[in-house]
Amino acid sequence: GKIFTADRDGFVQCRDISSGRLIWEAETEIHFSGGPSISEHSVVLGSSDAEVVALNPENGEIIWKSAVPSEVLSIPVIGKDIVVARTTDGSVIALNEKNGGKLWRYEYSVPPLSIRGTSSPIIVEDNVIDGYDNGKLMALRLADGKFVWEAGIALPKGRSEVERLVDLDADPIEVGGVIFISGYRGGIGAISALDGDILWRNEEISSYSGLSFDHRNLYLADSESTVLQLDQRTGRSLWTQKDLHQRKLTAPVYYSNYVVVGDYQGYVHWLSADDGRQLGRTQVADAAIEARPIVVDNTVYIYAKDGTLAALKIR
Repeated sequence: GKIFTADRDGFVQCRDISSGRLIWEAETEIHFSGGPSISEHSVVLGSSDAEVVALNPENGEIIWKSAVPSEVLSIPVIGKDIVVARTTDGSVIALNEKNGGKLWRYEYSVPPLSIRGTSSPIIVEDNVIDGYDNGKLMALRLADGKFVWEAGIALPKGRSEVERLVDLDADPIEVGGVIFISGYRGGIGAISALDGDILWRNEEISSYSGLSFDHRNLYLADSESTVLQLDQRTGRSLWTQKDLHQRKLTAPVYYSNYVVVGDYQGYVHWLSADDGRQLGRTQVADAAIEARPIVVDNTVYIYAKDGTLAALKIR
């Protein structure tokens, strides 16, 4: 029944999700750059000052702060009393949710050139799964960080570092034991969560904003802000919507047979999930919307860079 927001200057708010009424706010003076992620016991954020911070969800008081190797640009993930965070130096860090103590750390080498940003990990069964700057998807054991499997999704091509630039900055999603992830200049792939076996790849797509899904399809915005619907079973494109070209779209979300995306001018666009045609748009802010919209109980929540928080519903 609560929604949490955090900004770059360390200001955190908790509001009633149905009315927007302010429940509490906290001025932490921490430069937040990733999060918030929530559980029953904590609100967890990452900072550009190389910290992971846990707040009390009831009042916003800081429970603990833990130093990590470098800044955290993605949303930490919480599962089984463990907080997992990705840092920009290529590390995956697991922390005790109760006290912030370090449980394990996994390191990998970062390519000389990559897109600024990191994907957020997901927890599937007993594994942490995440995409990396070298175009590979990797699974680590949640309990101790041991390597489980990896799959090559975005394959570098060309001679120069620029030509060979690929990156998995989009957050992976899991649907029925299958992991879907898209990459910048690397296509989109479906991978078995059990063993990392690649089920299919579509190399024609370049995207770093993220994916959403319904019972049979995937939705994403590519690097030129074309919105696509793909078949989950094959990766085949079913429709494309090009009228929002270069509007720097957020990851799309599926909502009651609509596909909803935000853009760089504060507009929220509503597309038909059947054929991609535009059905309407609403301007909710004067600043860019970069955060992925969130759907809860038939309502879409939008958070813009100027601090606007809006709740939208189709009538």
